[in-house]
Amino acid sequence: MDIISGIQDFELTKNRMEIHHTKNNITIINDTYNASYDSMKAGLEYLGKHNGQRKIAVLGDMLALGDFSKQLHEDVAKEVVKNNIDILITVGKEANHIYNKVLELGFDTSNAFWFSNNLDAITEIKNILKPQDVVFLKASHGMNFIEIVNSIKEDF
Repeated sequence: MDIISGIQDFELTKNRMEIHHTKNNITIINDTYNASYDSMKAGLEYLGKHNGQRKIAVLGDMLALGDFSKQLHEDVAKEVVKNNIDILITVGKEANHIYNKVLELGFDTSNAFWFSNNLDAITEIKNILKPQDVVFLKASHGMNFIEIVNSIKEDF
């Protein structure tokens, strides 16, 4: 009985690949608990296979990477292109490396954005989102991306 009860009451850690559907039929994939290169790659692969109208990645800094930070953020950019993401929004000092690299790789400049803070990113996201979009959000916990997730949930 204890096993059955434990399984019935089981909950994943919050903000790890949580999927929400808004009233305007936008799918939010909230993976904002933490970020590493491998988790970014896996999330982008998942988004790339999703059947939404447009695939939007909102990516922030992966923190505490030290000397490897620039290279790993640039490697994330390669995954954005590889997985045919339609729109990329990046937030943060280190995420600027993702933005610059996708442009270098030929990503459509009208569909790539970089912001230094969440509030500016939220403003742009509100201008971009349409019904049937799928939005994947991923950053280290210190980037406070839950603020962006909650804004989308409230407004859409």
